[in-house]
Amino acid sequence: MTETFSVQDSVELAIVERGGFVESRHAGSAIVLGPGGEELTRLGDPDALVLPRSSLKPLQAVAVVTAGAELTGERLALSTASHAGTDRHVAVVREMLSAVGLTEDHLACPASWPSDAATRDVMVRDHFDQAAVRHNCSGKHAAMLTACVATGWDVSGYLDPAHPLQLHIREVVERLTGEKIAATVVDGCGAPVHAMSLTSLARGIHRIGTSSERSPFALHRVAGALVRTVRENPWAVDGPGRSDTLAIERFGVFSKLGAEGVQIMVAPDGTTVALKTLDGSLRAAPLVALSLLAGAGAIAPGNVAEFAAHPLFTVTGGGQPVGRIRATV
Repeated sequence: MTETFSVQDSVELAIVERGGFVESRHAGSAIVLGPGGEELTRLGDPDALVLPRSSLKPLQAVAVVTAGAELTGERLALSTASHAGTDRHVAVVREMLSAVGLTEDHLACPASWPSDAATRDVMVRDHFDQAAVRHNCSGKHAAMLTACVATGWDVSGYLDPAHPLQLHIREVVERLTGEKIAATVVDGCGAPVHAMSLTSLARGIHRIGTSSERSPFALHRVAGALVRTVRENPWAVDGPGRSDTLAIERFGVFSKLGAEGVQIMVAPDGTTVALKTLDGSLRAAPLVALSLLAGAGAIAPGNVAEFAAHPLFTVTGGGQPVGRIRATV
């Protein structure tokens, strides 16, 4: 069976402290690449395979645009999003589909409740049902469908690994990471997700994060536009008060979480982090990534300490703050 790194190959990345008592520890692996792509830091076993989950979306987004999807602005940002399902997110996804003559009925991702609590409460109050367009991956799916229409590929079965779109995505992923895909399985949204090492994921994300829109190569021009658009539309990539949106707003990083504890970040100077917590928890991942960027001199440590005081990372007891989640790297 193909598998990720072991407990023995992990290192502590973060702790959860309650009233001065260390209640939990998050272990995992991580790698940091410098602005030029040079390796700066290795923690645990970053050469072991991981499933990037939604941290793969930036590579998939570059692929769908190079396949012919004409996406700019908010629509391009939504193509790489794990969005909160707010009405604003959904409106853009519907615009993407309408622009190519499709509707949300063409989405093959599962019907879902929005992860934004306020939006979900309104939907329940008003007796709305779960919907595929509310799924946090619906922007990626709409972008995939856009590419299929643009290229003349069949919009049915677009998630099949043998579909021309998915074969193109696989090729682009391998070009960006510089490594053959080790295995392919089904992601939570139904799309193929490709196993790779954290090292190769970091290389691929670094190439995207340091690409120029003025490059002579179309792939790099698309990647440069994606990064700029995400930084201009941080709300689109995640949602109000959520970790990726907050990190992009406060630090200007290119940030993308993935299920099961995966996080990638690229600082404005190109310093890149890819990490995975072994237990699959995401609660400490943004702080660990920011701490590693600060340790590499890419962002100010004081700003990271201020960010760590956000309620997202607060431990409560009796409704009051009694501790914190802390990065230990």
